[in-house]
Formats: sequence, structure tokens, C-alpha cells
Amino acid sequence: MDPAVRLRRFWKRVHRRARELGMIARGLASTDHPILAHLIPMRRCNLSCAYCNEYDDVSKPVPLDTLQERLDQLARLGTTIITISGGEPLLHPELDRVIAHIRRRGMIAGMITNGYLLTPERVQRLNRAGLEHLQISIDNVMPDEVSKKSLKVLDRKLQVLAEHADFHVNINSVVGGGIKNPKDALTIGKRAVELGFTSTVGIIHDGGGQLQPLREDEREIYMEMRAMEKSSYAQINYFQDNIAHGRENRWRCRAGARYLYICENGLVHYCSQQRGYPAKPLAEYTREDIRREYRTAKGCAPRCTVACVHQISYMDFWRGPQDLAPASGSEVAPEGPAEGLVQIR
Repeated sequence: MDPAVRLRRFWKRVHRRARELGMIARGLASTDHPILAHLIPMRRCNLSCAYCNEYDDVSKPVPLDTLQERLDQLARLGTTIITISGGEPLLHPELDRVIAHIRRRGMIAGMITNGYLLTPERVQRLNRAGLEHLQISIDNVMPDEVSKKSLKVLDRKLQVLAEHADFHVNINSVVGGGIKNPKDALTIGKRAVELGFTSTVGIIHDGGGQLQPLREDEREIYMEMRAMEKSSYAQINYFQDNIAHGRENRWRCRAGARYLYICENGLVHYCSQQRGYPAKPLAEYTREDIRREYRTAKGCAPRCTVACVHQISYMDFWRGPQDLAPASGSEVAPEGPAEGLVQIR
């Protein structure tokens, strides 16, 4: 690698880490603001993975001015990180300007993508826009009827990222459920590390939402993958150890407070798997809403598999007892998971 490129990436890593440490310090100092918000600019996706219930093939992109208004409101609420998701966010024609607006408002900019639309020119545009974190989930080595997000298809895209991306890249692989070969996760993880990326592992459970323990061979792969994960706030996935053994987690979910899921219609939801509550327009969301949801126990929490909510909630596990009962109907996702598989991300 060219020394100038290596030096530029080094200083960008230092800057990112400083901003992340600032996020942690601010989060510890106050519980009255969201730490992470997932923003959906595009529900449509160019793939149709069997386990996914977060996409369609007809939705139009949310207009840029609408997205900027939502980002301004999130900034007013004190949100630290915005992760752009979907659907497939790279289908949005104004994505670069959305990312640039996140950075102008002083928030950390991340994105989750399937990676199919990445090219050298596209990655350079993401660099210029100010993207700081990108995650791709790769489900298998060879594509099958469950998922086309395979290493065979995406390896060239990973090479493009390794050569051109100035932002942090994490590759997430999975074990359990309908994954035919659990060793695929290890192959994917080793390839990610070889290219200079971080690697994480997720667990797939059945569409009924039950936490099924992994088989012995799957647990061995899972533990080996866990040992590969580099130290970072994004790799705080200890809750998955319980899931791997079929055990529920006892924790305080801060969805609706420290974590917000903003759908394409501009409504605040607990998360991607609990769309329907509180379902309040972001434009009307206030610190009182944050304080209420911070104190509200979530009936779905013990069996929750949404990694980002667990990770963000760890910051407050030692404080803030939840003494408010969940609202009626909030225990079950109104748009429950599609038949098949649901992935932990």
C-alpha cells in the first residue's frame, strides 16, 4: 500500500476512535439522548433473502429534503450515531448527500449494505461524503436458495473496499438456522481479517422467534469466530453466548430511548423487528418520549436478537431501573418476521 494512503487511513482511524470515545463519555454523562438511530432512506432492495422482513421491491426513495429534516431532528435530540440501512441504501440516488448531512450535523455516519452495488468509483464517493463505518453481512460461501449474499459473489467487492475505502469495514457472518455449512462463517471471517477488516459473527434462529441452541459443531465455529473479533464497541456481543446455548438474556432494553429505528415513513419504532410501537412521528419525538422509553420494560427483551440494541443498552445496564410496564401490544412485532429465518445483525 502506498505510504500516503496508509498514513491517511491511520489518521482517519485515530479521528474515528476519538469520536467514538467521545460518544461513550457523553453517553455515560447523560441518559437523555439517543446514542444510535437507524435511518431507512430506501425500503426497496435489489435482493430477496429468505430470512429478511425488512425490504420490498416497489418503494420509492425518501426525498432528500425529508431525510435532512429527520437528521436535523435527530441532531436536536442529541443523537450520536446514524446508521443508514434499508432495504438497500445504495439504491438511494442522493445517498452521498445524506451521509454528508450526517457529518455536517456532527454525528457519526455508518451504513449497512449488501455490497452488490459497490464499485471503486462508488467507494470513493462514500469516502468524500464522509462515511465512517460500513457493514456487510455475508451468509455463505456459495449462494443458495436462502441467501445470495455469498463470499463467491462478494469477494471482488471486498477487494475493492480493501483498496479504496478510507472508512472502517466490518464483515458479519452467521451460524445456525438454515446455514448449511457452519464452517462457511469461519471461511468468511478469515477472509475479512486477511483483507484488513474486522469480523463479527451472528446467530440465526427460526422464524418462530424461539432461541434454539446451536449444535456442538456450530458452537465450536461460533466460539472460534468470537475469538477472531477485534476489540471495539461494535463487537460487544456477549448476549449471543446465551443465545448459542438457548438461554434467555436478562437485561434492560433501551429501545425507543438510546436506540431509535426510523422507518421510511418517519415514524420511531423500537427496532426493525418491533415495528409498530411507539410509531410516533420523529418530528414530534421529544426528550419526554426518550425518558419514558428509557424506563419502560420491553416484553420482547429476554429473547431479543437485535445486536445493535443490545450493544447500545450495555452502556446503561448498571443504572436506570425500568419501572414502567410495556404498552399493550408492544411485546409482539405487528409486522412479525417473515417465514423462514431471522438474522441477528
